[in-house]
Amino acid sequence: MGKGKRVMVKEPKKKNRNRRMSNREIEQKKKVIKRTFFTIVALIVIFIIAMIANNYIILDNNERTNLVINNNNVTARLKNDVLIEDDVIYLSEADVQNFFDKYIYRDEESNKIITTYEKKIAEIGFDQNVININGSDKQIYAHAIEKDGEVYLPVSEMADVYNVEIQNIPETKVITMDSLDRGQKRAIVNKNVSVKSSTNFIARTVDRVKKGDAVIVVSDNGKYSMIRTANGKLGYIKSNRLENEFTIREDMEEEKQVEGKVNLTWDYFSEYASAPDRSGTTIDGVNVVSPSFFYLDEDGNLEENVGSKGEAYIEWAHNNGYKVWPMVSNAEAARESLDITSNIMNSYENRKKLIESIVEKCVKYNLDGINIDFENMYEKDKDMYSRFIIELTPRLKEIGMVTSVDVTAPDGGETWSMCFDRNVIGHVADYIIFMAYDQNGTSSTEPGTTAGYNWIKLNLTKFLQTEDIEAEKIILGIPFYTRVWTTDSSGKIISRNTLFMKDVNSAIPAGVQKTWDDDLKQNYVEYMDGANKKQIWIEDIDSLKAKVSLVEENDLAGVGSWQKDMESDDVWPMLKSELAEN
Repeated sequence: MGKGKRVMVKEPKKKNRNRRMSNREIEQKKKVIKRTFFTIVALIVIFIIAMIANNYIILDNNERTNLVINNNNVTARLKNDVLIEDDVIYLSEADVQNFFDKYIYRDEESNKIITTYEKKIAEIGFDQNVININGSDKQIYAHAIEKDGEVYLPVSEMADVYNVEIQNIPETKVITMDSLDRGQKRAIVNKNVSVKSSTNFIARTVDRVKKGDAVIVVSDNGKYSMIRTANGKLGYIKSNRLENEFTIREDMEEEKQVEGKVNLTWDYFSEYASAPDRSGTTIDGVNVVSPSFFYLDEDGNLEENVGSKGEAYIEWAHNNGYKVWPMVSNAEAARESLDITSNIMNSYENRKKLIESIVEKCVKYNLDGINIDFENMYEKDKDMYSRFIIELTPRLKEIGMVTSVDVTAPDGGETWSMCFDRNVIGHVADYIIFMAYDQNGTSSTEPGTTAGYNWIKLNLTKFLQTEDIEAEKIILGIPFYTRVWTTDSSGKIISRNTLFMKDVNSAIPAGVQKTWDDDLKQNYVEYMDGANKKQIWIEDIDSLKAKVSLVEENDLAGVGSWQKDMESDDVWPMLKSELAEN
């Protein structure tokens, strides 16, 4: 091999580790150190603040009196401050309306506040320390007052009205109000512990409880319990810090008078007739009967049509397990003048007089409820009619009576349909009964069905959605009748004769064919009687079954049928079967 050239490899220069840092690098390093320092300091400060806040007890920090209703601090929702004068606690009328009685009312005639709640109606004035509860006067230590343009009620003197237990805790500026129909549990604290504002890792301490303290248990998720301390403070502790839980009171649930679906039938007889003799008979599946016992006369007084036959009727009904909700009608008064009903509705004293009469009748005859059937009223009296129902219902609840109210479809005239505030009635009364008939009645200008399925369904949607009524309060009224419409050759309506369901087939001439209308869910017949045309939209077992299907479809309370003795024999087994399936 030849001598090759020697290759010289140049080594890289070694980095000078000892070279001095530039001024720029020094400044950057200082900034990093400075940021790190301040971050550490900030974290320490945050930790210290959290620890302090976590253990700091705020007992007297309320700038305004706090109100706790049923273990909810509602202070932020108060429209006006709570007043405390001479140990009397006052809430503004607006706040009473918000928390207890949305229908609270000032009667200008008597200058009294009228308030209702569950089983109580109370009236309180502005100059005497007296409150009237369900018709009885009671001496109290205060009265309603006006301050800065606001009305205030002495709620600490009205605990019986709103069925609450009230406690004032001045040390912490907390007032608690607990409904006596709501359950309450207490437990014993087994260790000194801080009560936190939340279950978060870092949470403010709102109170401290000691071993052996009794606290109200609001809720328990297994790990944490929400409690209310003796100071009225709401907060959280670990569930294992509680023991010996005990019940102070149970939830009070109102029992329904009728189990399952309501199957009511109106048993009508005029004010000049007597109650029918039903002895020895039963009505299969029916659980409520509504005889026409009571009505307003032309002077606006409540008259009765009970007598010995009516008393026998009540005994027959009870012996067969039927509840008795008699009708209270304004029929006679309405026939005389709309003004008679109007005069009653627009006076608190007149409403109260009528209510006292109704209560007296309920007690006298051992009834189970009342069916209010007021029709033909002024539209302008709509709110005052609602007041009547608002004031009647608690009086009836007090004695265990059911309040049911009849209303028409929300699509008619002023005195027939627009005179009802269905939303209020449906909210206040136990039941609102939709009289789903006379879609085409005595005032109709064209022949038509009495109660078409599609019309009923449309109006039920209005009840449930537009009027916002709970389905479980709506009873669907169905007709046991139809009409025979007669028109002459010019198309003029000559007559609209009522035809009982049981008589339909005998009224139709032989050879006339029925045709089914699937929109109306009814059979229909049309035939000539000389030069006149006859038309019948038939109510039969098939049409009624279609209507009753709306009860299940909408989960309604049940049905009411107008009226007993118009029906065919196959109706009762059908209603019993259809309602039992719902």
